[in-house]
Amino acid sequence: MSFIYKKCAVLSILLVFMLVGCELNIENTSPSEEVKPSENHEEQHSEDKETEIDQSKQEPDVDKETNQEKDREAIETSVQRDKDGLIIVPDPESITVVVNKQRRLPDGYEPPDLVEPNVDFYAGEGDPKRKLRKEAADALEELFAMAEAEGLELVAVSGYRSYERQEIIYQNNVDTNGEEHANQYSAKPGTSEHQTGLAMDVASSQLVSVLEPSFIETSEGQWLHDNAHRAGFIIRYPDGKEDITGYSYEPWHLRYVGKELAAEIYDQQVTLEEFFGLLTE
Repeated sequence: MSFIYKKCAVLSILLVFMLVGCELNIENTSPSEEVKPSENHEEQHSEDKETEIDQSKQEPDVDKETNQEKDREAIETSVQRDKDGLIIVPDPESITVVVNKQRRLPDGYEPPDLVEPNVDFYAGEGDPKRKLRKEAADALEELFAMAEAEGLELVAVSGYRSYERQEIIYQNNVDTNGEEHANQYSAKPGTSEHQTGLAMDVASSQLVSVLEPSFIETSEGQWLHDNAHRAGFIIRYPDGKEDITGYSYEPWHLRYVGKELAAEIYDQQVTLEEFFGLLTE
């Protein structure tokens, strides 16, 4: 009995040691070894993101630059020029079309909606220069009515001119005054605002035969300078802007552009070239 008891005691001690050893092995097995793979994955993923961000900051947007270059090339190649290098305006019927010594109307252009405004004219009935495009004609009637309401008398002198008519006027000016003088006051055919049907020369009813810078000294001339924009007109060739427009001061030359644009140009005291950024063409 004593022997059996001792044997059981020894077995019990051995069993205790075995259990203790298992617990020790379990404690020595770090749980972080099971978590490490996922933590390493997150750290690697974060590093990848930072790398992508850094690369996006360092590398230029090649596609964007390429597209911008293509846009510039498209604009440049879309500009058509004549044999003399003048730009042929692509939108001759636009109310805001800009025609000058560098920009000309297409060959054979004639406004589609010419009418005769109901105002006093210097030219006789049936003369084409009594005509303007419909929108400009309506605005001229409004302008003359505004002037009349303030006791002023305006008269329309010269509106639409065909290419052929402008050709005669320009050549006569050259023959009479020389080419240098003619280029200050007369447009070469195809580059005249009058051919657009949006321009009208006006005068005081007392000075209908005189279109001179002194017109600004009349009550009508000064009133137009201060009020033409209210009906959608601008003084197209203002004083002090000769280097930009290419023409001498013409206080009598009105150009229709619409009320909103006319007001902006009047407030800024700029030319059409300045307003539309066409100074380097």
